[in-house]
Amino acid sequence: MFKKILFAIIIFISLCFISLIATGHAYILTGISRTYLQGNNTANIDDYTTFKTRDIKASESIPWKESEVLFNKSLPEEFLNDLAINDGVAFLVAHKGEIVAENYFAGYDDRSKTNSFSMSKTVVALLLGKAIDEGYIKSFDQKITDFIPEFKDKITGEIPSIGSFCTMTSGYVWEENYYSPFSPTVELMYGSNVEDFVLERNIVGAEKDEYYYSSASTQILTIAITRALQAKNPKANLSDYLSDKFWQPLGMNDNAVWHLDNNEMELGFCCINTNARNFAKIGQLMLQNGNYNNKQLLDSTFVYQMSQPKYVGYYGYATWINTTYDIPYYLFRGHLGQYIIVVPSKELVLVRLGKTRGSAGDENIDMVLDGYVTAAIELIEN
Repeated sequence: MFKKILFAIIIFISLCFISLIATGHAYILTGISRTYLQGNNTANIDDYTTFKTRDIKASESIPWKESEVLFNKSLPEEFLNDLAINDGVAFLVAHKGEIVAENYFAGYDDRSKTNSFSMSKTVVALLLGKAIDEGYIKSFDQKITDFIPEFKDKITGEIPSIGSFCTMTSGYVWEENYYSPFSPTVELMYGSNVEDFVLERNIVGAEKDEYYYSSASTQILTIAITRALQAKNPKANLSDYLSDKFWQPLGMNDNAVWHLDNNEMELGFCCINTNARNFAKIGQLMLQNGNYNNKQLLDSTFVYQMSQPKYVGYYGYATWINTTYDIPYYLFRGHLGQYIIVVPSKELVLVRLGKTRGSAGDENIDMVLDGYVTAAIELIEN
């Protein structure tokens, strides 16, 4: 009897696998192998070991300065306990270019690589700004079809600009859903060819008509920038460009890795893996208006544009804008509670990394972020 039941189960599972492959859903099997079979129930901050990756190469490290007065002294125990309870793995505060507090949890440390998730969307925006600086792309207003002619027959109305894929106002048809296995977002994460996948859909409506947050928009931007670079150097890729223009000039302390699909295209909408100190340097670059170590790495006008609302009050060029706190701040934001927060008037950069957002559900995320900023301001002012 047991053998019959076991045989029936094997047949059922085999039929399910065949059905998924036959209906074009083989990516679900890939997703299962990279989540459930790794002991997780979703994408996770340590999953770079299960993907193809490319190094974002570091060179000579420029160490952070550490404040002799404040370093590791003053964050309240209750605040740190709350971070730990809510699945935080890192919390770092830098003030005026010096680390003033740095805490790690759950066995992570200052060299632990973890996944950025959608914070990489803002990094891709930085790369767009740099590509414009260097003449690979004419401006934010250049039409997307100059780089992706495949869209010419898939656009209803106005041809969107490349910049509109940063501001999430291109009209690209998409459903952003992280939890349904049949969601296009999940297929984007675990599919074998992201370029073919995102270029098969349509663009409807005029640019600027509607804001819609879309991982596919950043992946399209990734493709466009890559093609612009390859027009001058066929071997170019986004990881090397990030390394050359930002990672090495910022003096990062280690190589990062970027997830790739099976065709070695970077998953630009997510998945740059590095440590809290390196994420903080990206925030410091923004705080210093594109300047680092007395070098102007990015046009200051673009940095300003990124940090200002564009078509909605809470979003600029791939950058989230605070709308609830008395003191203005903006941030890079990732799916599981990854944040780089910049508070210009206080010369503060904060990094929070975590396995989940903990209690910070969609309905109270602003309150949690405001709490991080309050704790950092109290630390430097008290």
